Amino acid sequence: MTPLAALLSRRADEVAPLLLGAVLTGRGVSVRLTEVEAYLGETDPGSHAFRGVTPRTRTMYGEPAHLYVYLSYGVHACVNVVCSPAGEASAVLLRAGEVVEGVELARGRRPTARRDAELARGPGNLTRALGIALTDDTAALDGAPFALAPAPHPPAPATGKRVGVSGHGGTDAFPLRFWIPGDPTVSVYRASTPRVRVTRP
Repeated sequence: MTPLAALLSRRADEVAPLLLGAVLTGRGVSVRLTEVEAYLGETDPGSHAFRGVTPRTRTMYGEPAHLYVYLSYGVHACVNVVCSPAGEASAVLLRAGEVVEGVELARGRRPTARRDAELARGPGNLTRALGIALTDDTAALDGAPFALAPAPHPPAPATGKRVGVSGHGGTDAFPLRFWIPGDPTVSVYRASTPRVRVTRP
């Protein structure tokens, strides 16, 4: 097992704060991670894996140190780092970061960003800045084309509720979102909006 896989071979809520300050590199761009969320597999009603193995979630059940990429709301590709031993299906969603290398490439991929701090702010934007596509699901973090370099000394995180997730069996009573306090690239927190079911006569 590689040192990275060993680091990631634990629960997502233990791994998540260790990823703050880590640098993810892919396709000419490097992003220093500033905001992440933990998803705890079949014990977490907010996780894609809560209902078990499906074609969509199969990657989450694999070995740690791989990417799990999924389509959110039919629009945005979002990227997660698979963690925990194989079979446990926990993962860390990468929510935001600072582009530290390849800024011009990232600007080309994110032409609507008004400031560099916005290039990888938000999970869909982070994925675009790094050039990650749905076809990168299962990709290994071994340097070709993606590499993850943990920070030697991860910063002390702030913690809170996950973005847009609520009403999931009490899971979000726990602080499963982690971010670097005061960092300008951290996304704006938005609580989930409960869906209203309309009953037709």
